[in-house]
Amino acid sequence: MTQQQNGKNNMIENEQQPTRQVILAGLDQQNENFDYEMTELANLAAANNMTVVGQIVQKLEKPNASTYFGKGKVTELKEALTYYDADMVVTNDELSPSQIRNLETGTSADIMDRTALILDIFASRAKTKVAKLQVAIAQLKYQLPRLRTSMNIRLDQQTGGGGGSFTSRGAGETKMETNRRHIQHQISLLQAELANIEVDDETRRAHRAKQSIRNVALVGYTNAGKSTIMNGLLERFGEKPDKTVFQADMLFATLETSVRKIQLPDKQNFLLSDTVGFVSKLPHGLVAAFRATLAEAADADLLVQVVDYSDPHYQEMMATTTATLKEIGVGDVPMITVYNKADKIPEQAYPDRAADTLILSATDGASQDLLVDVIKEHIFSDYVTLTLHVPFDEGQVVNELNEQAAVHELDYDETGTILTVTLTPIQAARFSQYEMNK
Repeated sequence: MTQQQNGKNNMIENEQQPTRQVILAGLDQQNENFDYEMTELANLAAANNMTVVGQIVQKLEKPNASTYFGKGKVTELKEALTYYDADMVVTNDELSPSQIRNLETGTSADIMDRTALILDIFASRAKTKVAKLQVAIAQLKYQLPRLRTSMNIRLDQQTGGGGGSFTSRGAGETKMETNRRHIQHQISLLQAELANIEVDDETRRAHRAKQSIRNVALVGYTNAGKSTIMNGLLERFGEKPDKTVFQADMLFATLETSVRKIQLPDKQNFLLSDTVGFVSKLPHGLVAAFRATLAEAADADLLVQVVDYSDPHYQEMMATTTATLKEIGVGDVPMITVYNKADKIPEQAYPDRAADTLILSATDGASQDLLVDVIKEHIFSDYVTLTLHVPFDEGQVVNELNEQAAVHELDYDETGTILTVTLTPIQAARFSQYEMNK
């Protein structure tokens, strides 16, 4: 079964699961992107198999330290939950443990903040060992400061009323400290396991660098079309065209970095990496956990920022991408910008180019050709075209050049083969002894 089929089956399974009725809640703190964040929150909830039945918004300069909302709004939220027959509130911001506890008490409903929602989505989508480790670490770090709320409730029930309130509280605190140490130990073990994998990945990247194989990384907002671009290029130029990556019109369809080799007709080749998509307010712990996955972007020779040009909020998405790249330490890698999904915009001409900015459709052949041409301009700029003279008794060199390099002209004289070829810097140094007119 292919990755595409597996992904489709997973989507069908999710669709068959009963959805949970939720109400979205957010504080408008005079943030110009607030409406966009709430729209995105609704999309995240849908991606987590939730049905949004209502929305509560309050304008405040800063969140209420105790309940996030003001007291009157908490009452309104409880009434809305009853009216819509919902049993969960999803907030647009990350909440403190006490805010979650007090809101749950005030509304008699479950409270999930934006961070927990994103972690939930990542946990359900993680497929590889690396992704599962990264998500597990992020989840444990999120849970650690929130142990007091959840553990006290459970431990109070366990201890009952036999020893009085003071005794119960002491037992609860002792048990909670034990659980805290246990979680910290789990985090350490998972981080050590992840570090071992990172060493292996770093070794592979170093080996590729030594071979002078260029690496191009697709970066950008979730659901911008990165995987679609990768699959389009793989089907046309892939070393193994069947090794496509999972793609779907959904947030966070890709959580792992997939690296594939693109073999162009002129024998030039490069590695193409499809990275995890970004989203506004991406939890810091998740960014830190996925630093290993995003290392492909940090080590790339060229970044291709893919933007959903058909989305009215594409500029905010680009700002989020820039901020996230900066947070993971990717600031000085050359980048081109691809405004994708131009086919969804009426009367928009494509493919089109202005310097390092492209307007295209990922599924369009002419768009793919333009993208490849621009990529080549960047990553092969230090390649050199030379004329070599190879003696007839060194035919294996000619064979190697035909297999690994772009041979533009081929001729012969009395003593050997004359080739005009384009070579990588490493190849040029290796075959320099055959160069004519030195």
